[in-house]
Amino acid sequence: MSEDPDLDVLLAHHRVRARVVGLARGEDRRDGESVRAAFWPDATVDFGIFAGSFDEYFAWVVPGSPAVLVTQHLLGQTHIEPAGDALLAETHVVAYHRVDMGTEERDTVLGGRYLDRFEQRDGQWRIAERTMLYDWFRDDGVSVDWSQGVMGTPFSDDRFTGKAAGDHSEAFFAAGDLATRK
Repeated sequence: MSEDPDLDVLLAHHRVRARVVGLARGEDRRDGESVRAAFWPDATVDFGIFAGSFDEYFAWVVPGSPAVLVTQHLLGQTHIEPAGDALLAETHVVAYHRVDMGTEERDTVLGGRYLDRFEQRDGQWRIAERTMLYDWFRDDGVSVDWSQGVMGTPFSDDRFTGKAAGDHSEAFFAAGDLATRK
């Protein structure tokens, strides 16, 4: 702790938000290291459609369902309040999922809020408990055919379409050097 309580609150807010953002990216890219970094090993999660320990959640979300071809979590504001030795956070989320139904691919979008209880251990803030609240859900129907490109103009190659795992973002970040990126 510093001698400036406002600075401590600002730093805690930044660290909590960074964990939430890292987790969303980890879920979208099915990156186990990023997902694991956001939670304490003894954490629990409850998504209404799945509830369990962190290990059970990890096995569920990484590698994720092969039927979920693309997923994207867009995060809104994060409201944080101290609660004893913990921090309580509510983060708004809009999540898109392209789902392979076997006969067709469908686009779905949901809006909700993550309710997270963060605990600080050894100087790190991580999630000890997460609950998902669903505010709305929309099924947008059959997915667009990306082989047609955007607005009738085909893509120059397949790196421009996203995937839950194995898309161009992996090469983008692996390059680590702007001079070597395409």
